[in-house]
Amino acid sequence: MRIALIAHDKLKPDMLDFARSHRDTLAQHALVATGTTGGLVAEATGLPIHRYLSGPLGGDQQIGSEIASGRVDCVIFLRDPLTAHPHEPDVAALLRLCDVRVIPVATNLATARGLMAAIEAGVFAAGG
Repeated sequence: MRIALIAHDKLKPDMLDFARSHRDTLAQHALVATGTTGGLVAEATGLPIHRYLSGPLGGDQQIGSEIASGRVDCVIFLRDPLTAHPHEPDVAALLRLCDVRVIPVATNLATARGLMAAIEAGVFAAGG
């Protein structure tokens, strides 16, 4: 399974806590991320992560391309709905792509934890 990790600036610390908490599960899958988020998660967990460009440089669009091409199985995009800055990744385009491709996407910690629980329980697997 290929899991994409993205986080708005304010939620990067939450992504790091999440990744540390679910390190064993994440280690069993291929991980991709926007540049800054991926670098922080890799440093905090030691997990190998394919890093695209940072969000402001188009990394979210690169991940969007992977979603559209069927090369991402789920997305964890911790977004800040209240104070996101214009340079941060646009969640709307990724949500649309995930809906079109029927890819689960978590936009907050509660749904991210639920997605991890489904993966850990074998309820959710790549391709269905």
